[in-house]
Amino acid sequence: MSLLAIDIGGTKFSMAVFEGEQMVERESHATDKSILDRIALIIHQWKARYRFERCGIGFGGPVDFERQRIILSTHVSGWNDFDLPGHLTPLLGFVPVMDNDANAGALGEVLYGAGREYRPLFYMTLSTGIGSGIITGGDNIYRGADSYAGEIGHLTVRPDGPECLCGSNGCLERMCCGLWLERDHGRPAGELLRDPAFVEHYVVDLARGLKAAIMLLNPARIVIGGGIAKAGDRLFVPLRAELQRQITAWSRARIDVVPAALGDDSVLYGAMALAMRVAQ
Repeated sequence: MSLLAIDIGGTKFSMAVFEGEQMVERESHATDKSILDRIALIIHQWKARYRFERCGIGFGGPVDFERQRIILSTHVSGWNDFDLPGHLTPLLGFVPVMDNDANAGALGEVLYGAGREYRPLFYMTLSTGIGSGIITGGDNIYRGADSYAGEIGHLTVRPDGPECLCGSNGCLERMCCGLWLERDHGRPAGELLRDPAFVEHYVVDLARGLKAAIMLLNPARIVIGGGIAKAGDRLFVPLRAELQRQITAWSRARIDVVPAALGDDSVLYGAMALAMRVAQ
């Protein structure tokens, strides 16, 4: 069985072909105004070699899972309240399934990556933007009443901080995501995180956001994916230390925070798993 997985992020989108649970093709391109044409071209090319039966999509923004529509897009213009699965149906010959990319990433990591044997799992994508996915018992994605669960990027971590794109001030995303790090400091996040003095300051706000997840959900493990997580120990060692300082003294909640094992492919594996699950 051939399955198509699509991951649409803020700076790039990736597509992969799975045969069963094995990835056999993959490519990535910049997220820009030609994205629909590029996706269509790749689908046409791959359909010459594969017979797709299912497709899963992870989109980097709020998704109404019940209605299968993108609620809001800040990186692809014209996609607010957009029926992306409906747009792709004529190309594929069947209806794909779509979820928020952090939910898909959480599912990928809990089934195939660093979250195996850890329930509940809290997954956070730390990249161009910030989002999170929550996996409960039975490997279920917790989406909340209206598909808005997991929007940790818009928790306020610094009330007197700068204005976020959402209109609030001092959001976790505003203080810690790659988009704003580069705008505020004039250098890419990967370069900034090579400076231990910068990291020491950076993890304070990042830990404030994760503290909320730990105190509210008490996850067995936190997995962080996305480009910023690639900093490895330069980020995770001081982050764990900062969390130890911030977590309420009487709490014995676990502080188990690790990078995503699947790297850039967490969402693709999750999209594959989502498609297989929904179709069953």
